[in-house]
Amino acid sequence: MKIRKVRLANFRCYKEEVTVDLNDLNVFVGKNDIGKSTILEALDIFFNENKGVIKIDKDDVNKKAKDEGNTEIKITIVFEDLPESLTIDSTNPTSLAEEYLLQSDGSLEIVKKYPNAGKEKVFIKANHPTNSDCSNLLLKKNAELKKLLADNIECEDKTKNAAIRKAIWDHYSDDLQLNEIEIELAKEDAKNTWEQLKNYMPIYSLFQSDRKNSDGDSEIQNPMKFAVQEILKDEELRTTLNRVAVEVETKLKEVAGKTLEKLKEMNPEIANSLTPVIPTAESLKWVDVFKSVSITGDEDIPINKRGSGIKRLILLNFFRAEAERRQQEKHVPDIIYAIEEPETSQHPSHQRKLIEAFIELSKTDNTQIILTTHSPSIVKLLEFEHLKLIKENDGIEIINIEQADLPYPSLNEVNYLAFDESNEEYHNELYGYIESEQLLNDYKKGKTTILYKKEFRSKTSEIQIIQSEYIRHQIHHPENTKNSKFTNEQLQESICTMRTFIKNIIEE
Repeated sequence: MKIRKVRLANFRCYKEEVTVDLNDLNVFVGKNDIGKSTILEALDIFFNENKGVIKIDKDDVNKKAKDEGNTEIKITIVFEDLPESLTIDSTNPTSLAEEYLLQSDGSLEIVKKYPNAGKEKVFIKANHPTNSDCSNLLLKKNAELKKLLADNIECEDKTKNAAIRKAIWDHYSDDLQLNEIEIELAKEDAKNTWEQLKNYMPIYSLFQSDRKNSDGDSEIQNPMKFAVQEILKDEELRTTLNRVAVEVETKLKEVAGKTLEKLKEMNPEIANSLTPVIPTAESLKWVDVFKSVSITGDEDIPINKRGSGIKRLILLNFFRAEAERRQQEKHVPDIIYAIEEPETSQHPSHQRKLIEAFIELSKTDNTQIILTTHSPSIVKLLEFEHLKLIKENDGIEIINIEQADLPYPSLNEVNYLAFDESNEEYHNELYGYIESEQLLNDYKKGKTTILYKKEFRSKTSEIQIIQSEYIRHQIHHPENTKNSKFTNEQLQESICTMRTFIKNIIEE
C-alpha cells in the first residue's frame, strides 16, 4: 500500500482541511514554522499509533478551531496499490471491493479522528450501500445477518459473514443506493477489517533533524531499529520464527503439564486451580527481542555521543545502502522514509550524494520518500515534480511548483518563494527573461538610475543605468573594480522589482 493523498484538519497550523498529493519522492519547502514538519509528524501519529517518535497531545489542536469549540483532530490517508484480498471473516477470503470499502476511483480512504487529541477513532470513507435493507452489514453479527436473508435470497454458507453480506448485496444490486459515507471500524467485521488492513500498512519511520541526544533514543539507533522491523516482515523469516515459537510453546506445555501432574499427587485441589499461561506464537513481539540494537564507535562509545555531523553522516550512508539493497531484493515490504532537513551538519558534497541516494531509493518498488529542506542547494538537485511549496495565502496552501508566479518553471523561483530570498543566478534569470521578451525598455521606464563606471582598454566611461542593470553588469564584469559592490539588500530589491514587473505583464 502506498500513499496517494494526505489530508489534515484542525492539526496545529492546519485549521481548514488541506490535501497533499504524494509521489514516490516528495520534498516540502517553505519558510520556518509554515507546516513542513507537521505533515511528517502527522503521518508518524497515524501509522505508529502514538507509539512512534511523536505523541499527540492537546497542544496539537489548532488554536483558532479550539476557540471556536472544535477540538477534534483529523488525519486522513488515501491509499493505492491495495491488497487483492483480505480474510476478515474466519477463513473466508473477501476483498475491499466486494465489501464496498473503496472510493469510486478504487482508492482506499482511511480517516483517523482524535477527539480532544485523545484516543483515535478509525473510519473508512467509502462508496458504500445506504439502502436501509442492506446497509451497515459490516457492523452486524452473524445472527443479525441471517435475519436479513429473505426466503428468496440464496446463500451458499450461512456460517460465514462475508458470504451472507455478498448474497444480500447481490440481491439488492439494482438498488444499493451507493453513497460516500464514513464507516467506523470499531466492532464486528468492520473492526476485523481494520485489524487485517494493519498487516498491509507500510512501515513509517521519521528521522527528525533535532532528535534527543540520549542512548535510548538516538538518531543512529533509529535506522537500526527500523531495519529490524523491515527484516522481520520477511515472510520466510516470519514462518521460521513462528515455527520456533510453536516448538517452544509445545515444550513449555509439556513441562507445565508434568509439573501439574506431580502437584496433583501431593495436593489435587491446588493443582486443579492452576493453569499454565503461555503466549501464542502470534502474540510474540519479535521486534522487542532486538530492541537494544545499536552502532557503537571505538571503545564501545555510542555513535550518538559523537558530533551531529558524524551522526548524520552515518544516517546518510544508511540510506545509500538501503537504495542499493532495495534495488537488488524482491518482494520488499512497503516503506515510507520521512527525513527532516537531510542537509543538517553535512558538507555540500555529502548533501549531493544523499539526494542522489533518495532519488534512487524512490525508484525502487514499494518505497516512498518524504523530505523537508531549508537548503536552496538541495532544491537545485531535484526535479520539479519532486517539490511541494508550502505558503500562507488566506490559510496555508500546498502547491506544486508549476503553479508558481512566473510564466516558466524555475527552481530559483521555488527557492525565492520558499526561503524569501535568492541569489545572483536568479537575478540573471529574471533579467534574461525580460531581455529575451524584448521588454527591457518598458522595464526601465520611470526607474531611478545609478552612476556606473565602465572600463574598456584602460579607458573609463560613466553611464547612468537602473539598479537591475548595475547589478547585472557587476555580476558579468567583476573586472570593473571602480564600482561599489551591490549589497544583498539591493540584490533582493532588484529581484523583487523584476518579479513584480513580470507578474504584471502576465496579468495584463
